[in-house]
Amino acid sequence: MSYLPKAFEVQDAAQMQRLVTAHPLATWVQTDADGALQVHHLPLWLDPQRGPRGTFFGHVARANPLWRSAGRPGVAVFHGPQAYVSPSWYPAKQVHGKVVPTWNYAVVHAHGALRLVTEPAAVRDILRRLTDSQEADQARPWRLADAPADYLEGQLGAIVGIEIEIDRWVGKFKLSQNRSEADRQGVVAGLLASRAPGARGVAEEMVCWPQEAGT
Repeated sequence: MSYLPKAFEVQDAAQMQRLVTAHPLATWVQTDADGALQVHHLPLWLDPQRGPRGTFFGHVARANPLWRSAGRPGVAVFHGPQAYVSPSWYPAKQVHGKVVPTWNYAVVHAHGALRLVTEPAAVRDILRRLTDSQEADQARPWRLADAPADYLEGQLGAIVGIEIEIDRWVGKFKLSQNRSEADRQGVVAGLLASRAPGARGVAEEMVCWPQEAGT
């Protein structure tokens, strides 16, 4: 991450793990064998106990060229809630008017190198873990065993498992930590009243991060 003001920096691994678990669709960025930048979008499941900093697991279609670039370093970008912040929400606007719009958001970057998982039982286990994590809130969770065995085997043959052992975490939660507490409360109130997608999620994150958190 090229620009990370201290007020917005997050070093708490548990907080970053919480975000990537709640928002598992990653943007994976790396270069291919020719040095060209490649961007892929894929859901990843985090095992925080695998490796010193945790390991992500996922899969891609066998037709996807991503797996052919295994071994190259890259970064998985996870986007949490994000929303526009109106300067009208700041009490400071009524005092001196020296306020401008901004954008609040929470993102996590996880650096590592992609490795292939080809052993059939291991790929099946990745699918099971990914599915179980997303089906947990369903009234009647779907399981791999619910699909016909021959159909499932065909699907398994069309994918490649991947894992990414994390070398470095970088978190940036830009949640008005650099504003006064009055302004922060004004932003929370404005977000809760907003109909914009993600606004409520940002407000909920702000409640968890008091002024100057992360400094």
